[in-house]
Amino acid sequence: MGKADTHLHTEYSGFNKLGVLKFPESTTMPERQVDRMRQLGMDVMAITDHDEIAGAFIAQKYAKANFNDIEVIVGEEVTTADGEVIGLFLTEKIPDMLPVEETIDIIRSQGGLAIAPHPFSMHAPGLQERILDLDIDGFETINGGHPDTYSNMFARLVMDRYPGRWSEMSGSDAHSVYTSGYNWTEFSGNSADDFRRAVLNKSTVAVGKPAPVFGQVQWSVDVVLGAQKLMYKSLLGKLKNVPHDHLIEKINSITDLKKATGIMAGLMYVMPPMSFIATVLSTSYLKKSASDMTPGIPDRLSAVDMIIRAVDGRGGPGAGDDDLLEMTEALEALQSHRRPMHGMGRL
Repeated sequence: MGKADTHLHTEYSGFNKLGVLKFPESTTMPERQVDRMRQLGMDVMAITDHDEIAGAFIAQKYAKANFNDIEVIVGEEVTTADGEVIGLFLTEKIPDMLPVEETIDIIRSQGGLAIAPHPFSMHAPGLQERILDLDIDGFETINGGHPDTYSNMFARLVMDRYPGRWSEMSGSDAHSVYTSGYNWTEFSGNSADDFRRAVLNKSTVAVGKPAPVFGQVQWSVDVVLGAQKLMYKSLLGKLKNVPHDHLIEKINSITDLKKATGIMAGLMYVMPPMSFIATVLSTSYLKKSASDMTPGIPDRLSAVDMIIRAVDGRGGPGAGDDDLLEMTEALEALQSHRRPMHGMGRL
């Protein structure tokens, strides 16, 4: 069986916000992700930066020039007006904030696969029940960045409830090399073409578990240290802008005072035990929220069944917009059980 991790980020993923704080999604170079995937024995990988494909092309070029034991798929985790969707096997960058249906149409026009990442996430912009009426090839039943006990579990329950309807996926969602290697997707064969075929045949197998808390701590420290190095180089005037690298562009655009302040604040964060405490607190919060949502699972699954019946009654996903009453009632029935949390960041 081949192994694939098709949800990976690099420094080309830009920035995110947590309240008033703005921080890099990743400071990992594309080449470093390729090296890490080879160390882990992956046959196929995909760089899926947020709303950007430049890093994926760099990784693909690096792998082709240096190795014959791994293939890199060009992907993008696209921010749509309705949630995030991953396009795999892309040739061009897809604009953000379009309706999800239009985004999927663009993915299809490039001959790509459409995958829903962390569909039932409590803190990242997942598509939630929208996946039930979209022309997607599969969705993640294991997302490595979700240590809570609800998000992946509910995705698994939906997948098992309708076997053969979607391809099951397992992506590390690694924003650093410290959170990869804990989960992956298995498929028959070992090439990118074999992987594509397995997704289309709905024969993939999601394997593994989310990254542990220690891995999340290492990720946060890695991001801070990486940003500090870049700010220091920028202070010395040695950081050159790179096309499409929004992280470097942003760092070079801020004042020297802000760079110096950022370096000092970063030093305070990486000193024990601040980073560990911050990660444990956020993880504990997610687990508590998951516990609160668990009693509503039976009702939510019943609503999923209602939506599927409505979709199939219309001839399948995207078959038309008539007779949506049953679907609407099902979605309304979910509101008392859903507690989406905003401001926790994206993955």
